[in-house]
Amino acid sequence: MSLESRSDDGVPELTARVVRASFPKGTLAIRIREALGVLFTDEDFAAAFPDRGRPAISPGALALVSVLQYAEGLSDRQAADQVRARMDWKFLLGLELDDPGFDFTVLGDFRSRLIMHGLEERVLEAMLARLSQAALLRAGGRQRTDSTHVLAAVRTLNRMEFVGETLRAALEALAAAAPDWLAPLISSAWVERYGNKVDNYRFPKGENVRREWAERVGRDGFALLDAIDGPTALAWLGEVPAVRVLRRAWAEQYHRDGQGVRWREGKDLPPARDRLSSPYDTDAHYGIKRGAGWCGYKVHLSETCEPTTPHLITNVETTNATVNDTEVTTTIHQRLAGRGLGPREHVVDAGYVTAAHILAAREDHGIDLVGPVGADTHHNERDPQAPHLTQAAFTTDWDARKVTCPQGASSVSWSQQRKASGTPLVRVHFALADCDPCPLRPRCTKAANGKWGRSLTLLPREQQQILEERRAEQQTEAWKERYDVRAGVEGTISQAVRRTHLRRTPYRGQSKTHLANILSATALNLTRVDAWLNDTPLGTTRVPHLARLTLAA
Repeated sequence: MSLESRSDDGVPELTARVVRASFPKGTLAIRIREALGVLFTDEDFAAAFPDRGRPAISPGALALVSVLQYAEGLSDRQAADQVRARMDWKFLLGLELDDPGFDFTVLGDFRSRLIMHGLEERVLEAMLARLSQAALLRAGGRQRTDSTHVLAAVRTLNRMEFVGETLRAALEALAAAAPDWLAPLISSAWVERYGNKVDNYRFPKGENVRREWAERVGRDGFALLDAIDGPTALAWLGEVPAVRVLRRAWAEQYHRDGQGVRWREGKDLPPARDRLSSPYDTDAHYGIKRGAGWCGYKVHLSETCEPTTPHLITNVETTNATVNDTEVTTTIHQRLAGRGLGPREHVVDAGYVTAAHILAAREDHGIDLVGPVGADTHHNERDPQAPHLTQAAFTTDWDARKVTCPQGASSVSWSQQRKASGTPLVRVHFALADCDPCPLRPRCTKAANGKWGRSLTLLPREQQQILEERRAEQQTEAWKERYDVRAGVEGTISQAVRRTHLRRTPYRGQSKTHLANILSATALNLTRVDAWLNDTPLGTTRVPHLARLTLAA
């Protein structure tokens, strides 16, 4: 399938005349075409198509249909039907009224080509470039970011369900691919245990019995893997995807040694980030945030928030559910800078902010990262009611590598160290002889051992100074008023969830989920531009009737 060069000659005359007569007040599709012209060109996606072969359907048109599909919550089949039936869609696409459209399977093939060639971001980038040309989007100004969870298109499984379903999936795949090879290896007991999906299985009660069941599944799985690796097995059996998942899962969940097969427990298990959570989606992981857990992904949305322009989503990051927000801050800034859309001020919640991020954003991209940093506090077990001495009460002389306490005592130890994650820090200790008789001792921290008195942990100089400045600044009313704008991103997440079902991916795999999130964000931009062109005011925060009574009082 090759890509032919096509030129857009505008909306056909008959299509334009009929559509304008039928929709005198316009529709989203009509207003977008008249205001922005062609949103996607075939050249935007040329890398996904070869130079030879049967001519492809216009990828620019397919990209636009894919975005409209998410804007209206349509399936592939429904979207293809709309191309044939809707006059305003033909107007937006620049088609004749009698254009027959295309088969719905083309949309799935188009998405696969985008993923295969790494062009998922191109849909959003092409729209942002067109909006920049139309002066609806510009660099600088303020942007805000927040994240939400995305449920994978698979069931959340506990460990017993996971190993049982993983082995069942491998047996099912082998029964379809090599039935003659598998049949002599299994017994009726295997069919009874693994014949139906694990959610139809009633597990035994009692911890010891459950452990015995799990270890029996482990032995069955190792027996199957040994047969696959045996000299008489077909060479390609080990490459069956379900078998590869089984091999990885068994390495994560079981020990096998001279004592037999044993269930891994506690710290012997790999961390959740590295451990499979489902045999059907190897990219999905189990994450926990604020006490709530889910199996799947996390999506980070960044949007402009200037009052004089439409609020447009400028970046989408999709990670697995175990990735912390702080790990994507730098990626977001790099992505925005690469698109020429770096903000002057980036407003985020505490999850995205560390002193190192504030410093890096300022030095690398000229961005003022605005978000609350951790409070300067410690736990005082001796007298919780007494005002405690925080780091701010101590004076640090970085050049002399000394810290002075409120009573005038100087530190006796200064050492450069690193956390397990590699983050550099400074550890400062005071002498026990100075701290024991100190009248402020009840308000100070208790030493971790009897060798030293009070100890302090400091970040590198520039980071520590930024941290202290931000801690003081975020207590002011001016900073709080400046930070209030962040709350608006919650409305964006709410709109994405209601309109495009953002929190539940229809696909398996992170790359497909990311493309779905990109299309969701682009669809929201389309509807927001239309609302801006149509002078539709922004929605207000809903206040329950009971709360109104309290506010009125």
